[in-house]
Amino acid sequence: MDRVPVEVIGNILSHLGAARDVVIASATCKKWREACHRHLHMLSFNSDDWPVFRDLTTSRLEILITQTIFQTKGLQGLSILMDDVDEFSASAVIAWLMYTRETLRCLFYNVRTTPNVNILDICGRQKLELLVLAHNSITGVEPNYQRFPFLTSLSLSYVSISSLDLNLLLTACPNIEFLGLISPEIAITDAQVTVELSSQTLKKVYVEAISLDKFTLEADNLEKLHLKDCALELFELSGKGTLKHFKMDDVSILHLDIVEPVDGLEIVDVSNFTIIWSKFYQIISKSSKLRRLRLWNVVFDDEIEFVDLESIALCFPDLSYLALSYDLRDDLKEGILHYSLQGSSPMENVSVLDLGWTVLDEHFADWVACLLRRCPNLKKLIIRGVVSESKTHVECHMLASFTSSIVQLMRKYLHVDVQFVYE
Repeated sequence: MDRVPVEVIGNILSHLGAARDVVIASATCKKWREACHRHLHMLSFNSDDWPVFRDLTTSRLEILITQTIFQTKGLQGLSILMDDVDEFSASAVIAWLMYTRETLRCLFYNVRTTPNVNILDICGRQKLELLVLAHNSITGVEPNYQRFPFLTSLSLSYVSISSLDLNLLLTACPNIEFLGLISPEIAITDAQVTVELSSQTLKKVYVEAISLDKFTLEADNLEKLHLKDCALELFELSGKGTLKHFKMDDVSILHLDIVEPVDGLEIVDVSNFTIIWSKFYQIISKSSKLRRLRLWNVVFDDEIEFVDLESIALCFPDLSYLALSYDLRDDLKEGILHYSLQGSSPMENVSVLDLGWTVLDEHFADWVACLLRRCPNLKKLIIRGVVSESKTHVECHMLASFTSSIVQLMRKYLHVDVQFVYE
């Protein structure tokens, strides 16, 4: 290691990440101490990395972090994630941030302090490119002020903020491309809980565990939208047709309004969702470039039309991956077969079918056969089903009968790779 440049050693230490490992490694020799002092780029303090962190008093932990940070010069990445630690003194945290802010590019910050530390005031107007905040509050964002000119990624988890301040914060980031919101505490300003966001540069948005009366998103360059575990009465998306990837997982939306053209959609992934297919189909029907369509654990009732394969075949000629799983009552299973048998247009480019059913039975086998006839170039078939641990004699017989039916179908499609996934 004597011939290894000190800059390279600094880069190696930066990849260790955890402050404890960096300190131990830097004690190897004088050269490694110099690398840690002058060429360390990333430093991480995480209460999950070392159980001793939880046993130390808060004041002792503050001293250790202060000593470690102040022994470095030119940190570009700082991660302070203290989930299970008591509140720090604001003065100590401010000292860490003031010492590193001029060189920081990435900041991961989950520290509870008394009083609350204003990250925007301390790290604004610097070179920060990525900011991840958790368990903090943001108030009084100044309007029309580009406070974070280099920030491209912003993630807020369990952060208290008003709808107005959140939108002003986006405005303060003229080059932001990614926004993540996880369980934010949105301050109520009127009778309704609403969020209205607007950005000309956002490309990816991830929203999890949020409950609102109204969520409006205006993003002219949005490419990927992922909603997870959300309850929204009204969700409205407007843009200029750049959306390529749309994903919803365990989301409740009474009114879904996408006013932008979605001709460029390539991936649609919807799971654990009660869907009105006719309305949803109207939204995505012009997406002729769609490559992947996933409708998983989708719930239907008597008044809702089923997904008809004829429309999928005609409207999505480039589709290569199709995943369908239904949660159906027994009296609706024949209905889905009826819709599936309508028309005969093939899905020429579908190479992977991923299929699931509430309970694997003869209706499912007939449905699989219908899909196989429509996919002449299929390469892989995945069958997913639920089988109880204590199977009765009847259940075992049904499973054997179902598997036998699928095997017989596969004799006509010897080139297809078949996988059974039973839960």
